Amino acid sequence: MKLKKFMLSFKYAGHGLKDVFKQEQNFRFHTSAAVITIAAGIFFRISLLEWVIIILAIGSVMGLELINTAVERTVDLISTDHHPLAKKAKDAGAASVLVFSIAAAIVGAIIFIPKVISYFT
Repeated sequence: MKLKKFMLSFKYAGHGLKDVFKQEQNFRFHTSAAVITIAAGIFFRISLLEWVIIILAIGSVMGLELINTAVERTVDLISTDHHPLAKKAKDAGAASVLVFSIAAAIVGAIIFIPKVISYFT
């Protein structure tokens, strides 16, 4: 019975991913950026360490986007009224994604800009 519950947790997680992908424009944007980054990693044959860093960055941004969506939906469920604290909670969730996205973009630039420059020289 425990195995069945464990396997169901993957099913529910898949439902969550599918729903967020369908409903959230930012998640689709981050998914597209991840695909492009992975393609660039394959093209430039980045090192194992660079892959680890890229995968952690992608996973963190996507994970934060999922958490932000959960926060926004929970706030919306709790109250349909516009409340200053609800806005602050939603804005803080969005800011967490923004901060890590900027950090991930910087990491990507550090890894890929030298490879692009050497490719064209």
